[in-house]
Amino acid sequence: MTKTERAAWIAEELEKRFPNPPIPLDHKDAYTLLVAVLLSAQCTDIRVNKVTPLLFARADNPADMAKVPVEEIQAIIRPCGLAPAKAKGISGLSKIIMEKHGGEVPQTLEELEALPGVGHKTASVVMVQAFGVPAFPVDTHIHRLAQRWKLSSGKNVVQTERDLKRLFPASKWNDLHLQIIYYGREVCPARGCDGKRCEFCQTLFPPRRASPAP
Repeated sequence: MTKTERAAWIAEELEKRFPNPPIPLDHKDAYTLLVAVLLSAQCTDIRVNKVTPLLFARADNPADMAKVPVEEIQAIIRPCGLAPAKAKGISGLSKIIMEKHGGEVPQTLEELEALPGVGHKTASVVMVQAFGVPAFPVDTHIHRLAQRWKLSSGKNVVQTERDLKRLFPASKWNDLHLQIIYYGREVCPARGCDGKRCEFCQTLFPPRRASPAP
């Protein structure tokens, strides 16, 4: 298969496996999603979903969160890791949302990325999942599978995102980034498939010789 043919096959098969993929982080609005995505850096979604109910019971909107001491936020979110930096980010972005955006989460990548603790991936996730704006957030699963499936040779997530956006129509970006994540977690994990064992890898690259499981 050519790269274009592989991309089309992957999109079709992922749609069969994961139609209407659910958003893995529990949230009720753009603000709680933003905070949850920030917390998910180097942390599992499962753990974030255990921590956010405690945090949001204390404050679930920027006005209230801006009043919570950073030390208190840090204590609540400690299980998510990187708590000092994340707590400062949550406090800081809450204050800026109140001061500069009238209490509403901004709806452009540029404004989101200007918030403390918010990088390109976090901003892209919010654009997709909160506002329905086409974006292709690339996490470690997507970066890994894009290379494994030879959809990108990017050395970093920036190049991988650029390559995937060229291969897939914008209308599919929002679902595809979740579908690839779910496939990477459930079927083709980093340690469970070396590019030779799962159905996708075997179909896309039949010349690869399967090796015994470790």
